[in-house]
Amino acid sequence: MTLAGALAAAEAAAPVESLDVVAGMLRERLGAVSVSFLITDFTGGSVVRLGAAGSVDTDEPVRRISLRGTLYDDVIRTQRPGVEDKGEGALVRIVAPVTNRGDAIGLLELFLPAAPDAEVMREIGETAHALAYIVIANRSFTDVYQWGRRTKPLSLAAEIQHRLLPASLACEAAQFAVAGALEPADHVGGDTFDYVIDRDTVQLSVTDAMGHDVDAALLATLLVGALRRARRAGADLAEQARQADQAMLDHGRQGYVTGQLLRISLLDGRTEFINAGHPWPLRIRDGRVQEIVPEVDMPFGFQIPHTYRVQSLDIRPGDRLVMLTDGMLERNANSLDLSDMIVRTRTLHPREAARTLIAAIADANQGHLQDDATVMCLDWHGIDHSQRDAETGADLAAASAPSRTGRTAPGH
Repeated sequence: MTLAGALAAAEAAAPVESLDVVAGMLRERLGAVSVSFLITDFTGGSVVRLGAAGSVDTDEPVRRISLRGTLYDDVIRTQRPGVEDKGEGALVRIVAPVTNRGDAIGLLELFLPAAPDAEVMREIGETAHALAYIVIANRSFTDVYQWGRRTKPLSLAAEIQHRLLPASLACEAAQFAVAGALEPADHVGGDTFDYVIDRDTVQLSVTDAMGHDVDAALLATLLVGALRRARRAGADLAEQARQADQAMLDHGRQGYVTGQLLRISLLDGRTEFINAGHPWPLRIRDGRVQEIVPEVDMPFGFQIPHTYRVQSLDIRPGDRLVMLTDGMLERNANSLDLSDMIVRTRTLHPREAARTLIAAIADANQGHLQDDATVMCLDWHGIDHSQRDAETGADLAAASAPSRTGRTAPGH
């Protein structure tokens, strides 16, 4: 079973059946008793089983499965396959990460009649990697994958908000790794985050629209649309900010949006930064968290005359930059030491760090936020560094760490 064969078989099937095709191939090729794909939800806190071939009692709910304390969580965190072997006569459970460029899309789970050798594990890993591309290719044709990512019904405002986020919430490249997470308030507050990688730059933004519910979501739509339009036309950071501000003045009905825009050269590491009335970013370096205090300009859409200053941020290889919205600083979360949490999550992949920070804020507010909480974590490796295994998608530091749950697969 080759990577090309898996992709070809999936493409020949209907978009909603492509997972079943891959599951059938694994059953035929490896003698798997049961094969299924589990997709991660929007928060990264649970998975939903989509598509299954065969039936095995997994001691888990049929639909939504909380990740905390499970083998699934361990595999997503480490990006290494996990093997659970309960001894002679029992089926062997294998869970492999389905990940593309650091975006943890989900998990491939299968049960085999015997413990796999290194060659079988290699085939499973390749199939899981292929499955990531299959999901990416097919999710634009069906709502099945969107359904799986919803652990609870979304309001209209939340639906609009989610459609403004990047298709992949995390990305890895040789020079950096970036990930974002967003927890909407009970009445959506209009937060967004975005990133894009061009030939020579990576650009990030975090924004927070005034108000709540659909009004805030519409302001966020206007702002994100203006930023993307300017960016895709090749505008520099100052022009992107100017056009976003003008769009708000022309169409925002006296609303405003705060935000941060960051642009880093992938050629020489130089940074450009604009702060439009937004909370300052945080940087962790050598185990210490420091608030970066740049000049603050007016939010986008303020009626009084203003301009936007392009500033430089001091970001060095090994730094982690944390950009957030004021929902991360809610008064009900004052029992949390955000700086301490950032230090304690420093060894985690940005994807896991962002998820952990958001979960802590939600827990501190008993799951009911008064304002959206959003965070982006950027690990800057530098223009001469690579921290990524392109074949497995695993962070090299994490890949060397032992698995907490189950037995690590042979050869991995």
